[in-house]
Amino acid sequence: MLFNSFIFFVFLGVVLPIFYFLPTRQSKNIFLVAASYFFYGYWDWRFCSLLAVSTIIDYLVGRKMHQTSNVKKRKGLLAISLLANLGILGFFKYFNFFVDSFQMLTERMGLHLDYLHLTIILPVGISFYTFQTLSYTIDIYRKKLKPTHNFVDFALFVSFFPQLVAGPIERARALLPQLSEKLKPNREQIQQGIVLIVMGLFRKVMIGDTAGRFVDNIFQNLELYKSVEILAALILFSVQIYADFSGYSHIARGTAKLLGIELMKNFQQPYLSRNITEFWRRWHISLSSWLKDYLYISLGGNRKGNIQTYINLMLTMLLGGLWHGASWNFVIWGGLHGLYLAVHKMFLGNKKIEAQNMDSVNFRNVFNIFITFVLVLITWLFFRSTSWDTTTLFISKLVNWEQSEHTLLFVTVTLAYLAMTYLLDVLEYSSRRHTYLLKIRSHGVKLGVLSAMFFITLVYMFQAEPAPFIYFQF
Repeated sequence: MLFNSFIFFVFLGVVLPIFYFLPTRQSKNIFLVAASYFFYGYWDWRFCSLLAVSTIIDYLVGRKMHQTSNVKKRKGLLAISLLANLGILGFFKYFNFFVDSFQMLTERMGLHLDYLHLTIILPVGISFYTFQTLSYTIDIYRKKLKPTHNFVDFALFVSFFPQLVAGPIERARALLPQLSEKLKPNREQIQQGIVLIVMGLFRKVMIGDTAGRFVDNIFQNLELYKSVEILAALILFSVQIYADFSGYSHIARGTAKLLGIELMKNFQQPYLSRNITEFWRRWHISLSSWLKDYLYISLGGNRKGNIQTYINLMLTMLLGGLWHGASWNFVIWGGLHGLYLAVHKMFLGNKKIEAQNMDSVNFRNVFNIFITFVLVLITWLFFRSTSWDTTTLFISKLVNWEQSEHTLLFVTVTLAYLAMTYLLDVLEYSSRRHTYLLKIRSHGVKLGVLSAMFFITLVYMFQAEPAPFIYFQF
């Protein structure tokens, strides 16, 4: 079920009144679990079994792990959680990828192993809920969290529909305490929730989807376009993926607020970052913090000297790239970010970088933002390309620059989308809140702006098929 579809509004229109009417905490949570499974099963009901298996295993593992102080038993229980969750994820997401890679080697020896391929449908959001439930058992193993004894609460933690299929990847220590209380949204949460949903829909539909039409058409026919046109497509993809994913996160947070639940912010104006380290503290925050806490630190972090620190950064980002998809293009994307972070760490030394607001707008800050954006833009090529042939054709067309009679048109369109993206980000950045529309003092103006954004989005939704969110494939 897509957030940017009318069926979702029907779903929400049924869920919310029933949820508000239910009298007890337990009845509300049971209903939300049922609604979440319906939401997830709307794509393919068979995948609900995978969600249930992960839930049952990690609930039991968490309780057993907490009950024993035996180190070997605790490690064994953690291994069960890791093997079960990563085994399911690995089979559905990476089986054919590794078969393809192995087949490339065997073909050189004259062997053909096509029969090893299986027809596997990737369950929507499997990477997200796998990481979320793993954080629960790992935190219990590290004695940073006590397990919940309420199975319904844990089932809701794993399956909560607003963030189930594309995050944010919530931690149990942040979400479970909220689920243990009776969910009752206040007036402020409802206001913020409505604003976030409208803003998220606008970003996704009016910016992400419309930019995506240019991107898809050009990348599917690269050989027909000139250099400036394909460069415009890459820049527009950077706009598309940001609007698409941040739009989803806004809608997820807004929907959760309508249910009385606070989800973490997943984006903090990443294209205003002044260096690559800051970018990863502003982009997909729930994933980058997960990789840091459960992978980078587990590898040793920065505790074993500079060289090992750089290796740990590289390994973390390589695996982060592979998390995004079973393709060498994603591995290269992660490797480039790992290289960027390692080089920046090398020059940074022991100095800490925080994702804080700029003291002032000056040439140095603007220049740093531009350079960071360019570095990130290079990596987006490998993220968007569907094959190595596409990547090499793109690069060759940039190297062998071809003039275009449509240069002005493509530059104008690209600048227009960048302007819209940065305008919304600057408003968030300066107000330090995603719900900056609520700061408008005039209720009439506030309602007028919000209504206009929603109406424009609805008109577009009537005219076009709802486009899936890019991160659904992960």
